[in-house]
Formats: sequence, C-alpha cells, structure tokens
Amino acid sequence: MNDQQLPAWADPSVSTEDLDPQGLSRRGLLGRAGLFGAAFALGSAAVPAAASESQDDPRLAYLVGDHHIHTVYSHDAKYTFSQLAAAGAKYGLDWMAFTEHSNFGHAKYGAPLEHDEILKARAENPRQLIFQGLEWYIPAAEHCTVIAAPGPNEVDLLTKFESAYDGKLLGYTEGAPGAADTARNEAHAVKAIQWLAEQRRTGYVDDVLVLANHPLRLGIDSPHEMRNWRDAAPEIMIGMEGAPGAQGAAIPGWRGATSIRGEYENKPSAQSWAGYPAEAYLTYGGFDWATATVGGLWDAMLSEGKLFSITTNSDAHRIVFDTWKNGDWLPGQNFDNTGRLPDPVNTDTPQPGSDFWPGQFSRTHVGVTRYGYRSVMAGLRAGRVWLDHGHLLDGLEVRLKRDCDHGRGVTLGGRLRVRKGERLTLTVTVTSASRPNPQGILPELAHVDVIRGTVRGPAADRDSWRAPDAKVVSTKEVSGRKGTYTLRIPLTAGDESFYVRLRGSDGNRHGAGYLGASVDPHGPVPHEPGNGDPWADTWFYSNPMFVDVKGA
Repeated sequence: MNDQQLPAWADPSVSTEDLDPQGLSRRGLLGRAGLFGAAFALGSAAVPAAASESQDDPRLAYLVGDHHIHTVYSHDAKYTFSQLAAAGAKYGLDWMAFTEHSNFGHAKYGAPLEHDEILKARAENPRQLIFQGLEWYIPAAEHCTVIAAPGPNEVDLLTKFESAYDGKLLGYTEGAPGAADTARNEAHAVKAIQWLAEQRRTGYVDDVLVLANHPLRLGIDSPHEMRNWRDAAPEIMIGMEGAPGAQGAAIPGWRGATSIRGEYENKPSAQSWAGYPAEAYLTYGGFDWATATVGGLWDAMLSEGKLFSITTNSDAHRIVFDTWKNGDWLPGQNFDNTGRLPDPVNTDTPQPGSDFWPGQFSRTHVGVTRYGYRSVMAGLRAGRVWLDHGHLLDGLEVRLKRDCDHGRGVTLGGRLRVRKGERLTLTVTVTSASRPNPQGILPELAHVDVIRGTVRGPAADRDSWRAPDAKVVSTKEVSGRKGTYTLRIPLTAGDESFYVRLRGSDGNRHGAGYLGASVDPHGPVPHEPGNGDPWADTWFYSNPMFVDVKGA
C-alpha cells in the first residue's frame, strides 16, 4: 500500500475551501489531536502498527468505517462494488470492508473476482482504505465478519477458511439437515478461530479480525458460544455488532406493520438458546438487546475484565427507497457457477429494502495514531472504538486518569491501574454535529450516560447473561450545547476492579431499561412494530475503559 494517500480532510495539500462541512469539522478534530500533516502520515511498513499504537494514552484521530457490506458477490444482495464504494466515499467513510456471504460459487469464483476489483479500487482511489472480508456462517450459530489485512495471501486466506470452516457449506449451521451434532459444530467454530490466529502468528497474513454479526437476531448465538469464540483467540475474535444493519426496516409506511429496526422480527425457534427472554429478539434504539441492556450480556462479558468491542454498520444489501433492482441471469448462469449476480438495473421506482448506504446512518469510529490499514485493525483490536447513528456527533474523545497524575490517562479500550480509594476523573470531550445529516436533520445530543460495572473475573456460569452490578451511575444533560465542550465526571476506586463505558442519545425516546429503572432510568426502548423512524431515535455508544484496583 505504498501509494496510499491521506484522506482529503487530513491532507495539508488540500485547501480548506475544497472541503465540505464534514471534512472541515474532521480537520479541526485532527488538528486539536496534534496529528495534522506529517504527524498523521501514512502507516509505514517500517513501523508496525502494533508498535506505534501500544501506548495507553496516545493522541488519536478517529477514522470512520463500515465492516459489513454486501455487493453482487453475495447471493442475496444487489449493488456493484463500485456503487457501494462510491456511496461510502460520498458519506465520508475512510475505510470499508466488503464481507460477502459464504456460498457455493463464492470461494471458487466470486472472491477472486471481487479481489481484482478491490485491487483496482485501491490503486484508483488511494485515499480510501478498502478491506476484503467474508461473512462467515458460524458452525452451530449465526454470522461473523472476517476481515483480512491487504497482502499477497488475503484472498487465499478467506477462500481457504470458507472452504474448511463455513457452517453453511459444511451443513454445520443450526437447523440445517444433518446438523444435529451441536457439540461437534460448536467445537468446529472454535477451531476456525484458532486457525485464523495461526495464520496471523505464522505471518501468512499480516492481520485478521473477527466480529459477531447481529448476535441476537435469531437467538442462536448462546452466551457460552460467544465466550468460547472470544477465549479461543481474543486477539482475533474481538467483539460483536452492538447495533445491526437494516436500520431502515421500520420506517413508517415502508415495509409493513410488523417491521422492526434491524429486521429483528423473529421469534425464538427450536435452534434458539432457551435462556434468552422474548424481549431479546428486538432492538432498543436500534441496538441489539445484548448491548442495549445495561447489566445484560455485553456487560456480563465485560465484567470478566476482558475487552469485547462493539461496532455498527450498514449490512448493505438493499437500500431504502432506492430504485435499482437485480438484473436477469443469462441462460445457463446462476450464482453457483459464476459467484456473482448480474448487474442491477435502474427502474426509477422505489424497490423493497431495509438498509442504508455505507456511512449514511451507521458509523464506527476507530482511534488511530497513523493512517493505514494496519492502524485501523490495531485500533479495532485495542478497543479504541465509539459508534453513532444518524451522524449524532462529529467527535468524541474520552480519557480516564487518576487525579494525582499529570499524564493524560487511558482512553477507550485502555486499562488504568489504581489503589483502593483513589480519586479519578473521567473526561469526555464532545464535538457536536456541525451540519445536517443525510436526512437533512441537524442532530443534537441531549445527554451523556456513564455506565459502571464491577469486574469479578471469569464467569462461573458461561451461559450467564447478567452483570448484576452494572448500572448507570451518572447522567449529564447537554441539550443546547454546541461546538466542542468537555464534561468531567469524578469517580472513586472502591474495593473491586471495575469498568466504565458511555452512552448518549438525542433524547427523543427513553424508558426504564430492561432490568429496571434502578439500573437504567432512561435507556433505549423498542419502537412500535412498523413505526421505527431511525432518524428520530439516535444514540452513541463507546467501548469501555477498565480500572484494575491493586489488591482486588
């Protein structure tokens, strides 16, 4: 990637007059981080990203991306690679990962064909980071994003992995004919992640990451499976979608009276894990129940003291109100013998769809110190991640430090070591939205919530989805505040180690959280079926920071 270039907003040779309002805002954030110009030069092959981003307190720039996108190389999608890449650029994405479904025809035909397009796009648009990935059908469970770092073996890694470990191709997914051997299937999923870790360890590829997709959509990703995947290779299996794609599914009057944001319209099936309540199959403010429930599954995993990141994305298949339809097959052709759908055809009439374009609504922000592919992957692995819907914020900078320190402390994904009784300060710097979002709305943040949970170590019950000590401990009302402002929240270290994470919203829709008002007094709530305008209920979430109490 030696010909890679900085994005226009980060490139000093691009005049401010040539930037749109989003670019101007991001340039300002970069300047305040002290990274503008040469300080944010391309990630060099001579400086491994892991080495350049190993500090707990780096100065960060946040790159905006989407790790879950489908093109004509997926059997159930519609758009060409170039259509989606152009949309990502239009909506301000710095990085994109194309994750086509595993399928008969994909590994043999589709993946190599798409790789050729990706190589061409990298050469023609060096300002955008374009990853090739895969949506893996997990044996005994649902789906995962697999992302490979660019390099000579990236497509070979993906196709070998798909052929050897994909649950759909092997018949190892729950509900498939002959898939009753759940123990075997679950073990195969663990072996798959371990195999990916080995390819990274041996240098076959520079890097590879895995994230669970829409984990509670069908309820077949049990808590013990998610813990097993994480523990098999925590440097590879780094987290899950906190919010799924398909956020336009319940726009009023669009898909139907039963539609739910994220297409979470399923009921428990015979394959679902029996321990999930019926409410787990809905989204809350557009977020998966596992993430949106304070004291729920995400908090239960964090309470073990292990980082497990969340993301959001478009899961682009079919865009709401778009007028393109799938093209027709030529005689004798099908997906199995081509690995690619026919190009779409414009009808000038809105077609069915649930998704937004990449970057149009859902954004994952990854903190990096240098610009490049490996830096994005290192930032994801380190947990320097926050996410928003509807372009709710322009920027978020979070630090946690001991009051007796003069340093900058730790940021998202970091770990602070303290003594019992020490006083800490959580510093949250918000940059409000500076321009209308793609819907024409100027978003306004109404509140910032601080969620704190106790770290108790490995779960005795690996199917537990409860973190009984996690709760909202502070809420800062910020309605009407504009520009860049800083909140300072005092914290005190008690007897036990703990973590803190952030959440906030536009304030439009609130209610008591799933585990009660004493845990979460004004959390996200489900919308009425068929009446879930996503632009009217937007949230941001951040990854946690851990505090290790000495002697705990």
